[in-house]
Amino acid sequence: MNKGDLLVDRGADRLQELARKAAAKGGVGEKLAQPLAEDAAFLRKLKPSLIAARAKGQAPTDQEPGAETVAPSAPQLGPRPKKKKKSGKRSGPNPFLVMGAALVVGILVAKVVDWRGHAHPRD
Repeated sequence: MNKGDLLVDRGADRLQELARKAAAKGGVGEKLAQPLAEDAAFLRKLKPSLIAARAKGQAPTDQEPGAETVAPSAPQLGPRPKKKKKSGKRSGPNPFLVMGAALVVGILVAKVVDWRGHAHPRD
């Protein structure tokens, strides 16, 4: 547990104690005891280490609202596979070669259009 987890856990313990005291008093406090206890359980789920584990896919995310899990016992899915790094080479043809080919094709198309224009003059 790191410092953030301890801080969140301490706050949840204080909420739980407040809920116990409110339930013991009775009256309006008794009605507020159950929501305070639920808030304490929810606050325990907001520990930074659990949030990080859920973000990495290493903690269960499909728990029922009443189920309490303080920390996962082990990684649930295992580590994700690393992506292979390319060695600086890009796939595909050289961009200068593509531009050169486009220039040559464009010039050829212009020559053909100009040549066909002389075949049918509009005099």
